[in-house]
Amino acid sequence: MLTAGDFRNGVTFDMDGQVYQVIEFQHVKPGKGAAFVRTKFKNVVTGAVVEKSFNPTDKFENATIDRKDYQYLYQDGDLYYFMDMETYDQLPLGSDKLGEAFKFVKENDVVKIMSYNGNVFGVECPFFVKLLVTETEPGVRGDTATNVTKPATLETGAVVKVPIFINEGELIEIDTRTGEYMGRAKE
Repeated sequence: MLTAGDFRNGVTFDMDGQVYQVIEFQHVKPGKGAAFVRTKFKNVVTGAVVEKSFNPTDKFENATIDRKDYQYLYQDGDLYYFMDMETYDQLPLGSDKLGEAFKFVKENDVVKIMSYNGNVFGVECPFFVKLLVTETEPGVRGDTATNVTKPATLETGAVVKVPIFINEGELIEIDTRTGEYMGRAKE
């Protein structure tokens, strides 16, 4: 059992037969009245985000989400195929389960497949990936204003903003949570 007073970012709980993950929480102790926990949480299956206040003594069932390493193999139409790293079983998933960060994953990368009670609901990508710039315009010499960026197409097909000094063929590091350029990557 878990109480609302135990909420922390990333905690998963079961409420009304649905599984939720805490995104933000705040313990509030007003001058008058009882304390409460203001919470922003996400339904892990549907992705819907809800804000609600709870009494700190409200009880919930703990929800254990399984995260298992899988290797991304290939895409065939609307299905994406992953291989279990231990059993070598293949798992096809629809694009609705992949999430926004998946555009930075290339074939043979390892991701975490998230499931609850055997039902797969999402793919967790690595936070940082190294990708090759396949297409970008050459930087203009003398254009040195601060934070000048240009679009660059990566080997996965994703387009990100990079500084003007980045050229085609360079390996760069991307934060998959924000889609931002982090810097040049070392081989």
